[in-house]
Amino acid sequence: AVDESELLTVPDGWKEPAFTREDNPKGLLEESSFATLFPKYREAYLKECWPLVQKALGEHYVNAALDLIEGSMTVTTTKKTFDPYAIIRARDLIKLLARSVPFEQAVRILQDDVACDIIKIGSLVRKRETFIKRRARLLGPKGSTLKALELLTNCYIMVQGNTVSALGPFSGLKEVRKVVLDTMKNIHPIYNIKTLMIKRELAKDPELRTQSWERFLPKFKRKNLKKRKEPKKKNTKKEYTPFPPPQPESQIDKELASGEYFLKERQKKRKRMEEIKAKQADAVKRRQEERNKAFIPPKEKPVVKTKKASTEKKIDIEAIKEKVKNAKKKKLGALPEEEVKLKMAADEKKKKKK
Repeated sequence: AVDESELLTVPDGWKEPAFTREDNPKGLLEESSFATLFPKYREAYLKECWPLVQKALGEHYVNAALDLIEGSMTVTTTKKTFDPYAIIRARDLIKLLARSVPFEQAVRILQDDVACDIIKIGSLVRKRETFIKRRARLLGPKGSTLKALELLTNCYIMVQGNTVSALGPFSGLKEVRKVVLDTMKNIHPIYNIKTLMIKRELAKDPELRTQSWERFLPKFKRKNLKKRKEPKKKNTKKEYTPFPPPQPESQIDKELASGEYFLKERQKKRKRMEEIKAKQADAVKRRQEERNKAFIPPKEKPVVKTKKASTEKKIDIEAIKEKVKNAKKKKLGALPEEEVKLKMAADEKKKKKK
C-alpha cells in the first residue's frame, strides 16, 4: 500500500527524460512551417545573428529562412525531424527575435524546461498617455522593478512597444502575466512583488508546502478611492403602471363644466370683455402702486437725546487766580539791551579768571 500524498508529489531533483530519436524512429509524415513578420529596425540585428539561429535549429533538424524583402522569418520541418514539438519551439524562437529579445536569451526556448509568453498590453488601456505611464511603472526607476520581478520569477522579461515578452519556467510565466496585467489595471507592481517574496520564503519550509498560505499573504486595500459626486438633479423613476395617463380636457369640455357652452354668442362676448377689463384694471392698479413708491417718505431714525454735562464738579476760582498772577510775573519776549550788556560783561570776566 502506497500513501496518496507520495503519489501526488514530484520528488526533488526529478527531470523528465529527453525526447530522442528512439522515441520516434520513423519521423514526421507531413512538413509543417510557421512564418512571422519583424519590424524594420530588427533587420540589421537579425542579419548578423541569423547563422547562429540556423545552427541552433539545425541541431533539431529544422530549417530557417530569412526574407529581408518581405521582412519575414520562416521555420520548416525536414525529413530528419523526429521531435514533433521542435517546430513549435522554433516558432516561439522567431517570435521572440521579432519582439527584440536578444538571441542569447531567445535560444533558451529550445530547452525542455523553458517556455515563453508574449503578453499584449497595447489594448488594455484606452489613453496613450496613461498606457505609457503604466508601462514605465512596470519598468521602475532604472529598470529596478523589472529586475526584481526577474529574480523572483526566474524569468527573462523584455518590455518592447505594445508587448511584454517573458521567457522561463511555467510557474514563473504565470506570475509574470499576473503582475503585468495588474499593472495595466492600475495596481502597482510593488504589491505583487511583496507577495512573491513572501511565497518564496514560505516555499523553503517543507511543513508549509501542503498547507494554505492565505493567512501569510498580505491583503492590500485601496485607500484613495474617490467617492462619486452626487448629481444636483436626481432623476427618480416613476412607478410603472400599465394604464395610460388620463386624457386632457378639451376646450368644449371646460365650457360644458362651467356652463359657458350654453350661453349665447352675445353673452359670451360680454363675459370676455368683462374679463379683459378686470385684467386691465389690475394692471393699472399695479402700475400706480409702483409710481407711488417714489413719493413715500423714508422712515426717520429716532433722535438720541444728548446727556447734559454734569455740574457736580465745582470750579476752584482761587487756584485759577494764583496761576494768572504767576504768569504775569514771568517776563515774556527778549531781554532789554541793558540786561544783555551786563550779562555779556559778566561772561567775559569769568573767562579771564579761567
